[in-house]
Amino acid sequence: MIDVGALRALRSVAALGTLARAADELGFTASAVSQQIKRLERQVGVPVLAQAGRGVVLTPAGQAIVDSAPEVFQALERCAEAAQSVSEGAPRGVLRVVAFSTGVRGLLAPAMPRLAARCPELRLHITEQDPGQALHSVETGTADLALVHDADGLPAPLPPALTQHHVHTDIGDVVMNRAHPLARLDRPLKSADLAGHAWVTSPPGTVCHQWFRRLFAGAPADPDVRHLVDDFATQLSLVDSGDVIALVPRLARPPLGEGLVARPLPRQPRREVHAAWRRSADASPSIRAVLAELGPRR
Repeated sequence: MIDVGALRALRSVAALGTLARAADELGFTASAVSQQIKRLERQVGVPVLAQAGRGVVLTPAGQAIVDSAPEVFQALERCAEAAQSVSEGAPRGVLRVVAFSTGVRGLLAPAMPRLAARCPELRLHITEQDPGQALHSVETGTADLALVHDADGLPAPLPPALTQHHVHTDIGDVVMNRAHPLARLDRPLKSADLAGHAWVTSPPGTVCHQWFRRLFAGAPADPDVRHLVDDFATQLSLVDSGDVIALVPRLARPPLGEGLVARPLPRQPRREVHAAWRRSADASPSIRAVLAELGPRR
């Protein structure tokens, strides 16, 4: 019979291309992954990997095994869910959650005290990952639940084995020092209001930088960007100095305190947040408990 751990190792090697990368994903050494692959080859009686430069590729037999692997893991997951249902379906054990950083801060962290009160036998193990990596982790079985956001209105491609539902809409506001001239405008800020002011913003390639660039689409002059900072707490520290303003998503924003104020925009920048999990785990009491705390289905 094929060893499940060896099958998972082969699938990870197939997705990542090297034993070392698979080892990092699975939390093993490269030597341990190599031994698992060799054990699998002994069990099936044929080679499943072949060298390709510095990496490896699947043999036809290896590809056949990887193509069949999702059905195996889904069947095993259904067995586990059936056992939990027999045991009254109480959420228990460890649920491995992967999420983007502000999702951890703004959604998971506030939900954890309520979850602990309702499900004392359930423990979350949270790892920060970008949306694409998070979906891959859930698909390959190294995580159970992912929180992901769309990118400039385009959702991350959802693998066929996963399902998802909407849990939150995150919105961006302009944050400034209370002494800043814009703070006196107790209304949504127009494009003309923003012209001529200095900014700290997220680096290019991030969703928040795309939000920022859209604010000035068609403007006669480029905005005055003084600082590029990825960490929102650091952005707010610079805003507190009074020299710059920032466009900050609400999930990333701690309570502003007395020194800072936030003003909305007429066309609010937004990103949609979804939870994603394997279809075969749809009946998981632990996943359902977390989803219940994150928000209702929409």
